[in-house]
Amino acid sequence: MKKIILSGIQPSGALTIGNYVGAVRNWAKLQTDETYCFYCVADMHAITVRQDPNELRKRSFETAALLLAAGIDPDKSTLFIQSQVPQHAQLSWVLCCNSYMGELSRMTQFKDKSATKNEENINAGLFTYPVLMAADILLYNADYVPVGVDQKQHLELCRDIAIRFNNAYGEVFKVPEPMIARVGAKIMSLQSPDKKMSKSDPNPNGFVAIMDEPDVIMKKFKRAVTDSESVIEYREDKLGVSNLLTIYATITGKSIEESVAEFQGMGYGQLKIKVAEAVIEELTPIQTAFKQYLANPDYISEVLEKGRKQASEAAQKILDKVFEKIGF
Repeated sequence: MKKIILSGIQPSGALTIGNYVGAVRNWAKLQTDETYCFYCVADMHAITVRQDPNELRKRSFETAALLLAAGIDPDKSTLFIQSQVPQHAQLSWVLCCNSYMGELSRMTQFKDKSATKNEENINAGLFTYPVLMAADILLYNADYVPVGVDQKQHLELCRDIAIRFNNAYGEVFKVPEPMIARVGAKIMSLQSPDKKMSKSDPNPNGFVAIMDEPDVIMKKFKRAVTDSESVIEYREDKLGVSNLLTIYATITGKSIEESVAEFQGMGYGQLKIKVAEAVIEELTPIQTAFKQYLANPDYISEVLEKGRKQASEAAQKILDKVFEKIGF
């Protein structure tokens, strides 16, 4: 009777501290006696942008190693690569046939990403991306899905699709609930604090990668954009400073109020150094463990094969019910 949790992360570049505090760090904490977790490396989602095949395989493997380094325990959770479980694609097609063009076109991420492209260059995968995400979730009867605020709309669509299918064909899918971190759910760019921190940021100073060396992390934080006030407060009109406080509070486990009080009387320079030091202290053991896992690729392969079998077995049970309901 354990609660089931499902989440995934794309292997589309160097994972950032935004990915870490918003998702990966919490995944390890969600492994309890009351839960069972399915965590996937979402390589199928990654190909909405053209990928180099060898590089994609390499990053998928390394992302799995990083998840292990961050505390994912293959004895407590199922860790797998999405494309190795074909039921994701199979269910996605069924759900596409139970989704509407209008609701997909209203997805904020689709509108944002397609705004920079000519209509001829917008691939169908970018449009149906949220349906594949719904398939990822519904295949495992997930009770909860840890999501950032930018993915909450996609989860709401997943819930709508599940309810629509159940109403049409009978109860098959469990309708999942979101899990959104109260603090640190959205870490912003260090250079453009009005935008989410992204590994695809053309300015490398805008994001801190989990595997950045300590001196690189320190330099990036020292270059972080703040403002001309020199007052450390958490306010809507102080995006840069508020972002640094959010990072600090999330990494240290302190509240925003406690963090603001700690920095009273200090300048922005001291704030940046303290935040950088906290991030370095948090990431150092993960970086060490990551290198150790990569030095033992056979173990990672064993974990992923075990995860593939476990995920496929669980997913097939749901897919069989779906196929029976729709007449396959």
